[in-house]
Amino acid sequence: MPIAFNVAACNLCLMCIRTALAEAELEYNEQHVSRSVYVKFPLLKPPPKLTSVIDGSSPASVLVWTTQPWTVPANQAVCYMPDSVYSIVKCAVTGQRFILAADRVESTAAVLDTQFEVISTCKGADLADGSCAHPTIPGRVSPLLPANHVTMTKGTGLVHTAPAHGMEDYSVASHHQLPTDCLVDESGNFTEAAGPELKNKNVLEEGNEAVIKMLQATGSLLKEEKHVHSYPYDWRTKKPMIIRASKQWFVNTADVKAAAQDALKKVKVIPTSAVNRMLEMLDRRTFWCISRQRCWGVPIPAFYQKSTGECLINSETITDVIKIVEQQGTDAWWALPIEQLLSKEAVAKAGGRDISDYVKGQDVLDIWFDSGTSWAHVLEGADQRADTYLEGKDQLGGWFQSSLLTSVATRKKAPYKTLVVHGFTLGEKGEKMSKSVGNVVDPDVVINGGEDHTKDPPYGADVLRWWVAESNVFTEVLIGPVVLNAARDDINKLRNTLRFMLGNVEGFNPETDSIPAAEMYIVDQYMLHLLHEYGSKVTEAYKQYDYSKVVRLLQAFCSRNLSNFYFSIIKDRLYCEEAKDPKRRSCQTVLAEALDIVVRSFAPILPHLAEEVFQYIPYKKDSEGVFRTGWINASSAWKKPGIEEAIEGACAMRDSFLGSISGKNALEYEVIIVIEPGLLFELMEALQAEETSSVSQLNEIMMASQTTLLSELPKETPSDANIIKGTFLINLEGGDICEQSSYKVIARPIAKAKCPRCRRYTAESSNTPCPRCLQVLAAGKGST
Repeated sequence: MPIAFNVAACNLCLMCIRTALAEAELEYNEQHVSRSVYVKFPLLKPPPKLTSVIDGSSPASVLVWTTQPWTVPANQAVCYMPDSVYSIVKCAVTGQRFILAADRVESTAAVLDTQFEVISTCKGADLADGSCAHPTIPGRVSPLLPANHVTMTKGTGLVHTAPAHGMEDYSVASHHQLPTDCLVDESGNFTEAAGPELKNKNVLEEGNEAVIKMLQATGSLLKEEKHVHSYPYDWRTKKPMIIRASKQWFVNTADVKAAAQDALKKVKVIPTSAVNRMLEMLDRRTFWCISRQRCWGVPIPAFYQKSTGECLINSETITDVIKIVEQQGTDAWWALPIEQLLSKEAVAKAGGRDISDYVKGQDVLDIWFDSGTSWAHVLEGADQRADTYLEGKDQLGGWFQSSLLTSVATRKKAPYKTLVVHGFTLGEKGEKMSKSVGNVVDPDVVINGGEDHTKDPPYGADVLRWWVAESNVFTEVLIGPVVLNAARDDINKLRNTLRFMLGNVEGFNPETDSIPAAEMYIVDQYMLHLLHEYGSKVTEAYKQYDYSKVVRLLQAFCSRNLSNFYFSIIKDRLYCEEAKDPKRRSCQTVLAEALDIVVRSFAPILPHLAEEVFQYIPYKKDSEGVFRTGWINASSAWKKPGIEEAIEGACAMRDSFLGSISGKNALEYEVIIVIEPGLLFELMEALQAEETSSVSQLNEIMMASQTTLLSELPKETPSDANIIKGTFLINLEGGDICEQSSYKVIARPIAKAKCPRCRRYTAESSNTPCPRCLQVLAAGKGST
């Protein structure tokens, strides 16, 4: 599809051997070693403002430092920082005079193993209108020019400028109309224009050595030393790249950039920090190089006049090529002769004489241009936008950006509603994965195991999916045996929770056995309230693509609310009440709902476990499965915020009770709770109407064999009794009802015998069941 960009051929691009590379295709080797050199450029014309210090009787040179000696033949200028201070110094050993930054005098003298005597200082601006002799090319003049990219952190504060081999250098050349001639071909070798001493020599190898020898021969080389620094490498080949001027196709994004930034601000970006980084990248991007030099890809349908190199490409020639490609594919560009691709009419309109005067272009489109226009094929309608684009953070300058630019240019809108930007996977010690290092973790090995299962055990797909979900995928994440073993342990804990619920809904049919919420135990209603809250939070976390939060919510709910709290207090009802007793059916109703909601909540993360559970739910054996029966369905009627105060108040007293008998069996004790008359006492009365009970809802929560609820201490309480005091703040109706109540808890060993059936200390004799168990047994429906 035609793109309404201003596309033109420009003259500079970042290049690796034989092809242009995008910034996203680079990685930086922090341990790259370069042969750095200190080189003098003799002054031909002293700066006018320094003529009193520098004259013909005392010649001087500007001193530069570079880590890329091979670029010196392409030098067109030496740059200085206008606002910095520079010194004219005299070498104590040779008597030569040099100009360099004042801040770099001592460090440079130390490197050169000499001493400098400062003769005079000046502002960088005072170097204006001076010029130097080129150190390797006789007769060439290198002017002194101001530039803001010059720094004082290293080197000499004067920068050798080769417009064909640096972005800042190119900018200086563009501003001052300097030549940008490139002396390096696409193979990384010096061209014939570089001279016989350098011709056909690779710039990073023998070419670099040859330039250094040339500098020695002319007396321009003052020092050579190895320098370790960060240097760009091709991420595929792991080889160092070079920067060279070449003819490439660029998109001028100036006309579309502002609109693209406005469109991006309307997109939901997760995490939100990524949007600012992408906006900054867009702001810095003035041109987009869309051409590459590869043997594969979508060709740029341009024709070139053989003698002049003038390009022929317009809507008519593109339309002709499109018709051919629609029938024969993009290979037609390479396979067919030019006479079948370019019409005589198009040549005539361009002022040409014959088709044979032209050749086909060999450039292909940047793959980011290809992928960046994928929305045009996937999204059917002109107004349609994708719900989500998901990729790594490196695509903020790649696919995300190219898709945005092409869509805004042609449709005035972003192609996506949401961007989800993830980080990268690292080794268990935080190291970057690399095939050459041999530390890449293969997902197939994680799932199915390696050749040696003792070394690489099979974890299964669910463990891998759990690891992904629990990780903060918006940053770098670690993977390895320790992390995977922890993920497997987490899933096993979850399976134990599921196993408990599955086992205890056996013989239960929700359609006939469920207890209405209003008739349930208060603690069961409380669990339904928590289930509703859990379902809402999980659903919202999924909407935000925050899978690690889903995992945290799931683990907290299963561990804290189910296993540690609810399961522990309902075991007596489940195991000791008559099978169809409403009290037992009440907690079974909650377990059935909890099982359904919990399984659905983790189904997107652990699909195999979710389906396995559904196959074992006794009343769902004919179900279509978890993925065809909808999402979490928590009734709004379960939401009862006020009920929290009663249960949480009882739990606060239970914590005081259990804390006072730390490490001992709570069933061996009876607990006395004393609360001043008031709201808290009324809430506890709702859990236990009678003064003393071994079967009340309050006693179930306390987990004791018997609970007594009083409004004042018993008169017979010993003076040395261990009385635990506490307070509980009741907050109802959104804060409209607040009351701070105090309570006392007394734990004392119970005098009754242990029931052989329920194991509570509520029997008259250890050989006789307690009254509750006798009643169940008498009905013939219990089990011993």
